[in-house]
Amino acid sequence: MIERAIETFLYWSRWLLVPLYMGLTVVLLFFAFKFVQELIHLVPLLPQMAEADLVLTALGMIDLALVGNLLIMVILSGYENFVSRIDVAEGDDKLSWMGKLDAGTLKIKVAASIVAISSIHLLKAFVNALSIPNDKLMWLVIIHLTFVVSALILAYVDKLAFASHREH
Repeated sequence: MIERAIETFLYWSRWLLVPLYMGLTVVLLFFAFKFVQELIHLVPLLPQMAEADLVLTALGMIDLALVGNLLIMVILSGYENFVSRIDVAEGDDKLSWMGKLDAGTLKIKVAASIVAISSIHLLKAFVNALSIPNDKLMWLVIIHLTFVVSALILAYVDKLAFASHREH
C-alpha cells in the first residue's frame, strides 16, 4: 500500500515540470520582443548601413530565430514526453513532428541547434576577424568544434543504443 502511494506520488510529480515549460514560454516571448526591437532599430539605419553590418544584423536575427526554434522544440516535445500528450485538432495546424520526438531524438536536435547557433556566432566573428584577436578566434573555433564533435558523438551513441527500438 505504501509502495503504491509512493509510486503514484512520483508519477504525478511530472506535473512539476509544467512551470518550467511555462517559464521557457515566457523566455520565448522575450526573444520575440528582442527580435521585433532589433527589426525596428534596423529600419532607420538601413540607408547608411554597410553591407557587412547588415549581414551581422541578419545573423543576429537568425540566431534569435534558431534559439526560438530550440525553445519550441524543448517546450512542446518535453511536455509531450514527460508530462502529457498535447491534444490539438488534426489538420493544418498540427506540427508534423509532434508526438514523434522522443527524449533521445530531442537531445540530438538540441545538440544540432547548438551547433547551428555556434556556427552563426563563429561566422559573425569571422566577419569581424580584423578587429578580433587571433587567440580569441582560435578559442571560438575550438569551442565550436567541441560542440560539433559532441553532437556527432551523441548522435552516434543514440544510433547504437536506440535506433532499433524506434519506429521507422
